[in-house]
Amino acid sequence: MDCQFCLTALLGVKRNLTAGEIVGQVCAVLKDQKVSPPEDRINLVFMGMGEPFLNYENFVKAARLLVEGVGIAERRMTVSTAGIVPRIRDFGGETIRPKLAISLNASNDALRTQLMPVNKKWTLEMLMAAAREFPLRTREWITFEYVLLGGANDMPENAREVAELLRGLRCKVNLIALNPGPGIDFTTPDAERVAAFQKILREAGIPAFVRRPRGRDIYAACGQLKRTVEVATSPELQIQSISLSPTPEV
Repeated sequence: MDCQFCLTALLGVKRNLTAGEIVGQVCAVLKDQKVSPPEDRINLVFMGMGEPFLNYENFVKAARLLVEGVGIAERRMTVSTAGIVPRIRDFGGETIRPKLAISLNASNDALRTQLMPVNKKWTLEMLMAAAREFPLRTREWITFEYVLLGGANDMPENAREVAELLRGLRCKVNLIALNPGPGIDFTTPDAERVAAFQKILREAGIPAFVRRPRGRDIYAACGQLKRTVEVATSPELQIQSISLSPTPEV
C-alpha cells in the first residue's frame, strides 16, 4: 500500500499544481485560522494526495515562497516522499530545504514491492543509499514513516529487518497503525503488536514513536482520505477535489 498515491489512483491525475496554487492553499488556511507566521508557529507537511517529488520544481519554488514571502521557517516544514531516489539527491542540494520524511512501510524488497510499486524502480538498497548520503544539518533527522498492517508487515522479524536497514542513520521512525475503512484489504494490528514493534526498534537504538490516530470516525485519518460511497459530481467539483496538493506526473 502506498499512501502517497491512494487518492491519485482513485480520482485520476488531471495536472500538477503550480507553486502559486500550493502557496495559495496554505495562505487560505492561515487566513481562515487567523494564523500569522512567523509570530504564530505552525507545522506544515507536503504529503497526501500525490507525490511531491514528482512535482519537484513547483514544490521547491513553493517552499521558497513560503519561507521568504509568508514567513514559515523551513524547519517547520516537512516533505514526505514514497522514495523518488533522484529527487532525494537533488533535494539535499537545495538552499532552502524543509525536513525530509520517507514512507518506508516494509522491511525488505519483496514486501515493499508488493505494498509500494515505486520499489520496482527504486529498490530499498537504492533508497537507503540516498538516505545515508543525504546532507543532514545540525540537529536534523530523517523521519521514516511505517504504516503497520495487521499480519503483513508488523511481525517481530519485520521490526528487526527495519532496525538493520536504519542502523547508523540519524533518523526516527513514526509507526502508524493502519486506519480501517471500506475497501481497504488490510487490518489494523493489535496494540500489543504495535508496542512490540516499537520496543524492538527502541532496543536497537532507533527512536520510534507511535502516531496517535485522529479523525478515524469521519474517515479523515491517515490512509482514509478516500470516497466511501460513489457519488455523482460535476466536472468542476472533480477538478477542485484534485487540487488539494501536488499530484504526480504520468
